[in-house]
Amino acid sequence: MKPMKHTEIKQQFGAAIRKLRMEQKMTQEELAGRTGLHRTYISEVERGERNVSLENIVKLANALRTHVSSVFLLIEKGE
Repeated sequence: MKPMKHTEIKQQFGAAIRKLRMEQKMTQEELAGRTGLHRTYISEVERGERNVSLENIVKLANALRTHVSSVFLLIEKGE
């Protein structure tokens, strides 16, 4: 895997979160409620506009009923 720019990883992380959320037919509002994060924050994450903390990565993965490593595997696979 080639090194990524920080903007690329944010966009790819956001795309992975969106993919997992949509697979579960969950709205951004529902994901926000499960994580305790604001809906606009979720939207910004999915658009790659936010640099997400480790704590929030764990909150997002837990709310999506997956492991943090699974999120990063999606990124690595380019999904």
